[in-house]
Amino acid sequence: MQIWVDADACPKVIKDILFRAAERLAIAVILVANKPLHTPPSPHIRSMVVSAGFDMADNRIVELVQPDDLVITADIPLAAAVIGRGAHALNPRGEFYSRENIRERLNMRDFMDQLRSTGVQTGGPAMLSHSDRQAFANQLDRFLNKFSRKA
Repeated sequence: MQIWVDADACPKVIKDILFRAAERLAIAVILVANKPLHTPPSPHIRSMVVSAGFDMADNRIVELVQPDDLVITADIPLAAAVIGRGAHALNPRGEFYSRENIRERLNMRDFMDQLRSTGVQTGGPAMLSHSDRQAFANQLDRFLNKFSRKA
């Protein structure tokens, strides 16, 4: 099992949580981005640079993800694609995407895109709060504990 990170938009605080988990549990964390990223020196943490372009990082993650891997992303279409490949997807606010909720999330995303295309100002997501960071860390720990029991 590996953890893949859609790293272009992933908040630093979330990356730091992932780095600590990688070291604590000796699990691979791979940050995928279209620019070089700083990572701490570790045999468990690496970054992968992909070509600049729309969805290049997402496409690379989908290409490389394996069943039971975990993908950290706020990108709903990417989450849908990795779930379709048998992997898991967790967003930086600590919410798991699943086969049960991904269709609804895609529909809402598409609806909001349609609103924006008509000129409606929908605003962006709220800033990541302390409770969001805590929810992420808790969900990650639960997932990794469950994984370690399976191994």
